[in-house]
Amino acid sequence: MTTLSRRSIVKAALLTSLVICTSSFALAQAGTLADIKQRGKLTVGTEAAYEPFEFVENGKVVGYGHDILELMAAKLGVELEQLNLPFNGLLPGLMSNKFDFVATSVGITPERAKRFAFSQPIGIVRSLFVVKADNTTISKPEDVAGKVVGTQMGSSAQQALQEYERELKAGKGQGYADLKLFQGYPDVGLAIANGSIDVGVLPSNVLAVQMHRQPDTYKSVGEVGDAKLLAWVVNAKNPEVRTFINETLDEMRATGKLAELQKKWFGETMTLPTSGYLPEAAL
Repeated sequence: MTTLSRRSIVKAALLTSLVICTSSFALAQAGTLADIKQRGKLTVGTEAAYEPFEFVENGKVVGYGHDILELMAAKLGVELEQLNLPFNGLLPGLMSNKFDFVATSVGITPERAKRFAFSQPIGIVRSLFVVKADNTTISKPEDVAGKVVGTQMGSSAQQALQEYERELKAGKGQGYADLKLFQGYPDVGLAIANGSIDVGVLPSNVLAVQMHRQPDTYKSVGEVGDAKLLAWVVNAKNPEVRTFINETLDEMRATGKLAELQKKWFGETMTLPTSGYLPEAAL
């Protein structure tokens, strides 16, 4: 009798626990704006590894995107829960409604735009020619002909540089003295500073971080290749969430708050399109 009673208690406890866990999981699911408000929490997925857009500092996710999200959560009257996850789990997690949207810097591509609903661009990354601040021999992209150039191996900047060298050879009859490839962008920055290369190519967000940490060390003398627009991603089944993001970005742009945050994190403002940024056949 005692044994049966204990089993019954354990069984009842397990069932209660299951109901509680199931209810909590259901509350964590993505949905409409009404669902978010009822839950009292805006849950987003982020890979916090792209400074200064989103990164971890003192154990917390911070950055340009985080500041925008805080304003969005306040507008909804809810708390912000920003989950830091590997990038390869973000889009699948979005499709299985693990969070309300992906708030990490995702490049807008034709392939992605056919499957996922992109917000307005929240940022742009340009590949910039960078030299030492006191360099007087290189003031524009054409001046890199005959110079030692460097960038990260396997990056989009490498492809842009190789294409630009072909243009230089066709137009000026001379390409680079050498193209050096490095394991990471920090190595490129170091090579610029110590003079082992004449000019490096860095993404604009990386340069913003470098210039913040080492003022008066670097300067940009132009860009190469095409700029890459970055946006957040919403499940296409929740169109009002995308509308909310876009309308909030419009409001922030109108009040100057968006420019203020860009200046804070990048040292400059960005010119971002509000239309015509989606590829053909995009959701």
